[in-house]
Amino acid sequence: MSEKSKDFIVAYCGLACSNCGMYLKEKCAGCHSDKPMNRNCKMKACAIECGYITCADCNDFENLKDCRKLNNIVSKFFSFIFRTNRIGNLQRIREVGLEAFKDEKLKEGKA
Repeated sequence: MSEKSKDFIVAYCGLACSNCGMYLKEKCAGCHSDKPMNRNCKMKACAIECGYITCADCNDFENLKDCRKLNNIVSKFFSFIFRTNRIGNLQRIREVGLEAFKDEKLKEGKA
C-alpha cells in the first residue's frame, strides 16, 4: 500500500469518504471515525456488528444488490446525489482487496 492510499478513506458502504463534500468541508470525518455525518447509518451498524471493514467483507449476499440496507430507495438517492457507484466499488473491493482498490483509485485520480 502506498503512503498516499492511507488518505483515501472508504466508507463501510463503498462511498469514497475522502471525495465527499462533507468530508472536504470537515463536517464529517468519515464513517470509520468518531465524527461521522450519519450516526444512525444501518450499514455502518451492521458492518461494525459483524466486524467488517466494508460491506464487501459480507458473505451473506453473493450479489450486494440483494442487501436491503445497502440497496434501498434512500441509498439509491444518496448514490445519485454523490454520483457514486458504491455497490460497484464494493464489488471491486471484493475482487482485488481494499488496499489495491485504494491504489487503483489514486492512479485514476479519483482520490
